[in-house]
Amino acid sequence: MSVLTGIASECQQTRSQLQNRDTAMRMLRARLYQSMMGKETEQRLTARKQQVGTRSQAERIRTYNFSQDRVTDHRTGYTTRDIKEFMKGGEELEELISDLLEHSEQEALLEAVEISSFVTGQPAD
Repeated sequence: MSVLTGIASECQQTRSQLQNRDTAMRMLRARLYQSMMGKETEQRLTARKQQVGTRSQAERIRTYNFSQDRVTDHRTGYTTRDIKEFMKGGEELEELISDLLEHSEQEALLEAVEISSFVTGQPAD
């Protein structure tokens, strides 16, 4: 049994204890590898879903309204009233990028807290 994961493996195929132990260790390594690959796949799918989203109309990312001279990022609620400067890559764009980075860090922190509370079985405070 792996002490860190709690996964156990046993084998009684032959009369030789050494052969059974070797077979059990191979089975244990295979189970650990499969578990690890499953977790990595799940993490990749979660990250992709978070990046791509559902692509529905309600899931807008950003609106460029030229007639009102406004750019709005719907993920963070950021709005700027100088679309020309924004499109040139000026200070408004830098503000949006920093706002998005801050929002991403907050999301990652909340997700880490949720995962931690799920693993420990205690509600997040």
